[in-house]
Amino acid sequence: MTSEIPARAGRREWAGLAVLVLPTLLISIDMSVLHLAQPELSADLRPSSSQLLWINDVYGFLIAGFLITMGSLGDRIGRRRLLLIGGTAFGIASVLAAYAPSAELLILARALLGVAGATLMPSTLSLIRNMFLDPAQRTRAISLWMIGFSGGMVLGPLVGGVLLEYFWWGSVFLVAVPVMAVLAVLGPLLLPESRDPAPGRVDPASVLLSLTGVIAVIYGFKEIAAYGAGAGPLAALAAGAVILAVFVRRQRRIADPMLDLRLFAQRRFSVSLGVLILVILVGPGMGMLTAQYLQLVLGLSPLEAGLWALPQSAAIVVALLAAPALAQRFRPATVAAVGLGIAAVGVALLTRAGADSGLLPLIAGQTLFFVGASPMIVLGTDMIIAAAPPERAGAASALSETAQEFGGALGLAVFGSIAAAVYRAGMDAPAGVPAEAEQAARDTLGGAAEAASRLPGGLGDALLATAREAFTGGLHLAAAAAAVLVAVAAVLTAVLLRGVPATSHAQDAVDEKEPSTVAS
Repeated sequence: MTSEIPARAGRREWAGLAVLVLPTLLISIDMSVLHLAQPELSADLRPSSSQLLWINDVYGFLIAGFLITMGSLGDRIGRRRLLLIGGTAFGIASVLAAYAPSAELLILARALLGVAGATLMPSTLSLIRNMFLDPAQRTRAISLWMIGFSGGMVLGPLVGGVLLEYFWWGSVFLVAVPVMAVLAVLGPLLLPESRDPAPGRVDPASVLLSLTGVIAVIYGFKEIAAYGAGAGPLAALAAGAVILAVFVRRQRRIADPMLDLRLFAQRRFSVSLGVLILVILVGPGMGMLTAQYLQLVLGLSPLEAGLWALPQSAAIVVALLAAPALAQRFRPATVAAVGLGIAAVGVALLTRAGADSGLLPLIAGQTLFFVGASPMIVLGTDMIIAAAPPERAGAASALSETAQEFGGALGLAVFGSIAAAVYRAGMDAPAGVPAEAEQAARDTLGGAAEAASRLPGGLGDALLATAREAFTGGLHLAAAAAAVLVAVAAVLTAVLLRGVPATSHAQDAVDEKEPSTVAS
């Protein structure tokens, strides 16, 4: 079978990629900067504890809930059009958030930011799918796009810190305004429009089912991570699972589905999606535990802990840049599986963290994990969007982003629960500790540190030492479980994706043994 060689992207496409990195950079900055502004925000608006939770969470909930809808909508009305509409809305909502006079209006502004933010990620990724038809160029473009997202996570605390040093808390939201202004001006000039030529009708019932189902599941996972597996979070998980099952059933029956479920028949699509969930599941969960270990066990300040994250960030950039070059010489399964093997070793190193080990096992382990996981994140995302026909790129991109949202929320719940169970089992307070302090210490390591600070020197030190030892035990078990999970992901990648060719081939070859949905 012969195929035309895909057209190679030129200067305009690469300049357009620079424009597409801007909203990606902004979303990641916006995710991390609010935590820094929270003390000043709380002093000014005086939100209740419930309102403060919604200020923090409503943004992420609505981004996750609307991803599938927005990806499908971009396929229908045009990805560039949706990106520009969403970018403009994001800028306006950022101004509303910056000048919100009350907690209620800030929650509303954050909700609008979430809906607008859901248009950005699938639009940018699906535009990359249609701008870079050559497989090698597309993989390189995705790696640069991901570097923008990673850069935002690093820049967020730095930009936020500078702004909060000289301005009021609302200034952290105004960063979005000039960025979106640049997008609005350069987007029409550098980004080509693309859409599904025969999109069909939007199904309101599918929109409602996907929105409520995704939000319910992610809410359940986050509540379990924060407060344990209570009746409320478990009910939310069950309700979300039922709603999503109804959604999937509806997609099989209606004429114009939001998601083409035939994509799952392609091995590289379904396996890449599953492995990405496993890898993303480990990152946030173990990241949360190691951040607590650095500050509450090793006694580092937040700034010191943040500075120790810089080697990891630099290593991620190198790994993201190296992945496309390696995928041109070797099969993606080989590159990704070797990387995941390195990542598994990195997570396993976290089991060596202890009172006498210092920073080395923790920093080395985290760095190896992120370096090893980065090739799979690039190549897996590439395989997911390459498996979809160009006219369905928005829906495939949205599904990739939604799966990663699920993975992150599930990881926080799973590894947080493992660590918490070990911590509580090992938290035997020394004799003489008051009952109230013992209860606070048994809940969390942070509670133990606070309780220890109010006790006489020797007794407080003994309580804190016990709590730190118990937390370290929880970190070790969670790390061991994570290492096994990443090793399984490496094996699945090596075995099930071995038929995907290196990107140096001139076309996207699909395993002839598998059914294909690629439009001819």
